[in-house]
Amino acid sequence: MKVEVLKEEQNLAKINLEIPAEQANQEYNKAWKRLGQRLNIPGFRRGKAPRSIVEKTVGVERIKQEAMDRLFPHLFADAISEHQLDIVAPPQIDNLKFDLGEGIAVKATVELRPEAQLPDLTTLKLDVPEYKLPEDAEEKELASIVERLTTLESVVDRPSEKTDIVNIDFNGSVNGEPIKGGSAKNYRLDLGENNFIEGFADQLVGHKIAEEFSINVTFPENYHDALLAGKPAEFKVKINDISKKVVPDLTDDVAKKVGPFETVDQMKDEVRNLLKQSEDQENTFRKQKAVVDYLLEKSSVEVPESMVNREAKLLMDEVQQRLKSQGLSWEKFLDSEGHESTWDNLRGEANKRIKTSLIFGAIAKQEGMQVNENEFSAMVSQMAAMRGIDEKQVMRQLGNNFAAAQALSDQILSQKIVDYLVERAEFTYVPEEQVEQQKAASDASAKKTPEGTEVAAAIEGEEFDVLDAEV
Repeated sequence: MKVEVLKEEQNLAKINLEIPAEQANQEYNKAWKRLGQRLNIPGFRRGKAPRSIVEKTVGVERIKQEAMDRLFPHLFADAISEHQLDIVAPPQIDNLKFDLGEGIAVKATVELRPEAQLPDLTTLKLDVPEYKLPEDAEEKELASIVERLTTLESVVDRPSEKTDIVNIDFNGSVNGEPIKGGSAKNYRLDLGENNFIEGFADQLVGHKIAEEFSINVTFPENYHDALLAGKPAEFKVKINDISKKVVPDLTDDVAKKVGPFETVDQMKDEVRNLLKQSEDQENTFRKQKAVVDYLLEKSSVEVPESMVNREAKLLMDEVQQRLKSQGLSWEKFLDSEGHESTWDNLRGEANKRIKTSLIFGAIAKQEGMQVNENEFSAMVSQMAAMRGIDEKQVMRQLGNNFAAAQALSDQILSQKIVDYLVERAEFTYVPEEQVEQQKAASDASAKKTPEGTEVAAAIEGEEFDVLDAEV
């Protein structure tokens, strides 16, 4: 067999294969015999029909296709390995000639993985917006803890107040016509925290049990139902019950109910520790993000359009599945965001993902980093614990799904690279407002590829995600 590889521009390579007639005939003979074993041909036992009958039954071209389906993967794999081609997609056949008298001649194109040009990683100096807990964070957390122990007490001797919870019947109408879904019986509504139309809850304040009355509100102009948007509505309401919240005082007895504490001071110490941990975790995340953002900005890599389009199609499938799982319509999503805008956003997100992957790959190669068995096993253990299943079950699933195992390995390596760079980098904490101003100035002066915030939200993806690999 003769193999010729010609590298071209735009990360492409041409592979020319020439297979002599003798080998072509051998593969053709194997192919018609394999097909004969699968055919039920009248007058012949399975696998006993002669070549001429098999050819007449399925056609010569079908036999040639069978031969190529078995032969080509091995031939291309050998050619790619021999010439050390780092491909990103299966070869695309450009031209094929299969002649039993002359042999087989194949011309194919393969896409090569683009090489990322990295910035100097030895002297990383980055500004990071520092996250600081609000001054009242501890107070709010303690109030939240106490609120979870709040009880309700029936009210019979006074009208409803803003902090009460009421049980109501209501019927809504617009221009005298009932509102679809605008009525309910024994509906429980917290007057202090509700997502009803603005003004609805406020007009329930000051009324007594068994009182029947009407309230008037106006639907917002941007209301999701166009038939109701901006329309005035009337609701007839009856109050069935009123309850007030009884919030306990923060005492040692309350602390004992919350957790393994003997005193309020012990509980407060634990709250401070947890808040400090959350602050540290947020600042660590911000450092990680700063590193990834720096790499995306300073690295140079040309991502072929074909790679972007393939990834964008995969992302589109991902968005469709997520919307479907949430009971939402892909068609309505397109109508609301715009078909062209959605595709542009998908391509922007795809470009970002591919570029990040290529940059991480280049760093791993440059720094000689890879995932070892212990790191992989540790992640499997973590996944098993998160899902509440046995580690062996996770391993079996990964063993049966190479793509999932590779994705998990890539995620571990990505986090390893980020942690490595964060450890080596020099960070300067700056006020959050300063970073936002710098970013706004940078965005205004540079032409940016759409990042697709709506699409990214639907995907729920991030630059790197190492803990939530789906198996």
